[in-house]
Amino acid sequence: MTKTIALTAGLVAAAGLAWAEADEDSLVINGDIEIVTEAEPPAHLDGVLPVIYSGWRFRSDETQEAEMDDFDNPAFLAVDQAQAAWDTVEGEAGESCASCHGDVSEAMEGVRAVYPKWNEGAGEVRTLAQQINACRTENMKAEPYGYTSGDMTAMEALISVQSRGMPVNVAIDGPVAETWEQGKELYYTRFGQLELSCASCHEQNYGNYIRADHLSQGQINGFPAYRLKNTKLNQVHDRFKGCVRDTRAETFSPGSPEFVALELYVASRGNGLSVEAPSVRN
Repeated sequence: MTKTIALTAGLVAAAGLAWAEADEDSLVINGDIEIVTEAEPPAHLDGVLPVIYSGWRFRSDETQEAEMDDFDNPAFLAVDQAQAAWDTVEGEAGESCASCHGDVSEAMEGVRAVYPKWNEGAGEVRTLAQQINACRTENMKAEPYGYTSGDMTAMEALISVQSRGMPVNVAIDGPVAETWEQGKELYYTRFGQLELSCASCHEQNYGNYIRADHLSQGQINGFPAYRLKNTKLNQVHDRFKGCVRDTRAETFSPGSPEFVALELYVASRGNGLSVEAPSVRN
C-alpha cells in the first residue's frame, strides 16, 4: 500500500470510529420562519443520497439553538453592517444599493434561492458575490469588494436573509448546463496527497466523525455561515478553498471558474432545502 493510499484509508477509518444519523430536530427561526432541513433528493443526484439534509441537522443542540433566534445568531452583527452599507452612497455614480433596488426586504426576496444563475447580458454563470460586484463596479462606479471579504460576506448574508424559508431552486439546464457538468466533475475529482474528493467526505462519509465533529452532506443552503471555529461569517468559496487545501493539494482561488462551477453544482444538490443563511456551524 502506498503512503498516499494509507493516509486516505487512515482518515476514513478514523472517521468511522463514531457515526451519527442526522437528528430529528425541527428548525423554526424566530418562532415563525419554518426551515426545511430534510427533503427528497433532486432527480439529478441519481439516487446517490436517500435524503438530503441541511448541515444544521448534524450540529450539537447548543449550536442549533444559536441559529433559532436572530438575537442569538452572531452572524447578525454582519447583517446589520450590510444593512447600513445597502443605504450608503458610494462610488463616482453617487448611488447606493437602495438607489436602484429600494427596500432590501422587497427587492431581494427570492434572489438567494436561485443563485448561482445565468446572466444573459454577461453571457456567463454568476454567483451572488459576482453579481454584487458587478452592481458595484458597473452601476455605482465603486470599488469591488474582495471576493471573500467581510463586506462581501455581510452583503451576501443580508440578501440571503430575504429568502429564508424559500426552497433552493438552482437551474442546472439550458445555458448553465456546461458549467454545471464542470462542477460535477470537480466534485468527484480526488485531490492532493490524501486523494479525497468532495464526495469522499460529504457523500460517502456524512455522519462520521472527523476532527471531533460530524461530517455533514456539505449542503450550502446555509451559507454564508458563521463558524464558531473561527468566530466569523464565512463565504462558501472560502470553505471550498479550505476543503481542497485539507487534502494537501494546491487549491483554487475564490471567484475562480473552478469554484464558480463547483458552487453551481453543490448548490443544486440542495434543491428543495430551504435557504437558511446566515447559519451557525461549528
